[in-house]
Amino acid sequence: MIVGSKQLGVKAPPTGPGDALENDEALSTRLRDLALVEIDALTAGLATGDAQVVIATFADDVADALRQARMRIAALRQALAGPDPLNVLDLQPRQRASDAGHAGAARVRDRLVAQAEAARALSRLADLASALVGKLFEAERRR
Repeated sequence: MIVGSKQLGVKAPPTGPGDALENDEALSTRLRDLALVEIDALTAGLATGDAQVVIATFADDVADALRQARMRIAALRQALAGPDPLNVLDLQPRQRASDAGHAGAARVRDRLVAQAEAARALSRLADLASALVGKLFEAERRR
C-alpha cells in the first residue's frame, strides 16, 4: 500500500516552533515510509497495465515527498544563515560583562540552540531523502 500525501498529509507552513517540529516529523515519517516500499511487492500479482499505474502513482508520490523535503531543507538552510552568533567574541570584555551583555548572552545562547535544532532537522531530512532518491529512479525506470 502506498503511503502518500493524501494519507499522511504534510500540513501548511509552520507558524511556530511547535508546528515546525510537527511538520518535520510528519515529513520524516512520510519519507521513511516511502523508502520502505518495495516496488516488486507493490506490484505483485497485478496485470502489466495495473502495475504501470501503481508504479506511476508511487513515483509521483515519491517525487512530491522529495520536493517537500527540498523546500524544507532550503528553509532550514535559511535558518542557519545570518550573522554568526559568536561574533560577541569580537566585543570588548567590558561590553560582555555589562548588564546588556547578560541579555546578549541569552540571545546568543538562543540563536545557537536554534541553529543546532535547524542543523539536526536538516541532517535528518537530508538523510531520509537520500534513502528515497534511489526509489524514485527505480520507479521512473519501470514506468
